[in-house]
Parts: sequence; C-alpha cells; structure tokens
Amino acid sequence: MALTSKIAKDTTILKVPKRMSSIMEMKEIFLNADAVCFDVDSTVIREEGIDELAKFCGVGDAVAEMTRRAMGGSVTFKAALTARLGLIRPSYEQVQKLISEHPPQLTPGIRDLVNLLHQRGVQVFLISGGFQSIVDHVASQLNIPTANIFANRLKFYFNGEYAGFDETQPTAESGGKGQVISYLKKQFQFKKVVMIGDGATDMEACPPADCFIGFGGNVVRKQVKEKAKWYITHFDELLKELEER
Repeated sequence: MALTSKIAKDTTILKVPKRMSSIMEMKEIFLNADAVCFDVDSTVIREEGIDELAKFCGVGDAVAEMTRRAMGGSVTFKAALTARLGLIRPSYEQVQKLISEHPPQLTPGIRDLVNLLHQRGVQVFLISGGFQSIVDHVASQLNIPTANIFANRLKFYFNGEYAGFDETQPTAESGGKGQVISYLKKQFQFKKVVMIGDGATDMEACPPADCFIGFGGNVVRKQVKEKAKWYITHFDELLKELEER
C-alpha cells in the first residue's frame, strides 16, 4: 500500500450524442466493474465524521468551515486534516463514546446497493479521508471486510490523549484515493474500477479509476456537480441500472 470528428452542419445534433455516448460508456463500466470504491463521509453515511467528532468535542462550527473548504478543493486535504484535528484533539475515549452514542447513519439505499454488488461478485471498498475506527463500524453494517477499508488512523498516547494521525496513510494526502485505486488495480488485476463520492478528493481519483460517479444525496459540492459527467442524488439510480441488466 506504500501503494479521450466529424464536422456536422447541425451542431446541436452533434453535441447531444457526444454527451449521451459518454454517459452510456460510463454506465457500461459500472455494469461491468470488477470493483466499486465508495467514499464514506456524506456518501455511504449521511454525515461528515470529522464534523460530528468536532461537535462532540465542542469545536463544531470552526471545523465544519474547514471541512467545507477542504471538500471544495481550495486547500490540500492533508493541511485541512492537520488543522482540523489540531482544533479537535480528540481523545480515544471521546472517539469511542461518539461511535456508541451517535453512530453514523447509513445513507438510504446504500445497504441494498452494496448487497447487490456483492451478489454480482463485485468487490466493494471503502476509501475514506475519515477515521478507521468510524469506518470500521460502517463497514461492519455493510458486510465489507476490514481488508477492504482504506482510511486515516488516529494516534493516541498511552493515557488515551490525542497524539496525531498516521501521516503515512495515502488517504491523508490529496490524491491519496487515486493511489489506493492504483494499488488495488495492481494488486488484484482489476480491469474496471468505479469511484463514487461527493467530494473533490473522490473526483480526482479518476483516473486511475475508470469511472467517477458524483453523489449529491447528502450534500452538494458545487465543483463536483458541475464537473462530474455522471451525477446522482440517490443510490436507487444505481440500483436501477444494475437491476435492469
């Protein structure tokens, strides 16, 4: 893991088929994918894990603004993560208490989608800029093995106080999700890999992902909505694609 014509008289007629063919090609990739990778925060789950942790620790407003800027792509992910965690400084006890008292809520439709992908023999991975302890809890609800999780790891001192995060994880860097997908392709010889997520860090993972599907069911990131060729607001849209084929 240390891991692109012909000139037509009617330009209106020309543009529509090009757009449609692009979408059709992406749908074919999705329908024939070897692996589907999901972002977690605001995609698989309804909330942003780090924002929930910040609220739990009493610094919610400041951290939420940092998250908004990070997801919009205006600052590097690692810089935003470092700054946010520097404000929160969560203890081990606080993280565990957050999970038990305010468990992450699955986005409607995700459980059925993952189940259907599994039934079709598609490998499902969670690639998250969030925290392993929270993502583990999410994965267990979706029957996704721990080995298929790539997320950031918080570090704690022996007394449970915050001691930083593992900066060697690819998900701690801008471009890290793409690094993970490159690793998966090489490790498992996947030919077609799909990335699904709500943020800039997800969109920039394509390539090496063969298809990116923007998700706006929980929060709409302007940059992603404008640039993603395939943009959905409910996982039922993907379920329908699979069920019709």
